[in-house]
Amino acid sequence: MEESLAIKALAALAQPMRLRAFRALVVAGQAGLTPGTMADGLQVPAATLSFHLKELMNAGLVTQERSGRHLIYRADYERMSEVLAYLTENCCQGEPCVADAGAACAC
Repeated sequence: MEESLAIKALAALAQPMRLRAFRALVVAGQAGLTPGTMADGLQVPAATLSFHLKELMNAGLVTQERSGRHLIYRADYERMSEVLAYLTENCCQGEPCVADAGAACAC
């Protein structure tokens, strides 16, 4: 991953509402969420949520799909994994890391 893409993704997540929205999409999994469901769950106005979802999409962290009259948003797990890999590619001074068993994602 290029540094500029990592910076863009991390900058998008550096805002509390966007981080909460992204985490909600990660929890929802491949089923995704509609904006209305997310707005209700996050207790945020739809227009505000729309702005934040647009920023997450611009950073490549979220995808959008139309299903009839509804939009379905999903976390982009591939991009999320790329960001995590970028952050940890040189960790532990080149030694294998011992990851916490609870930290693994089985997405």
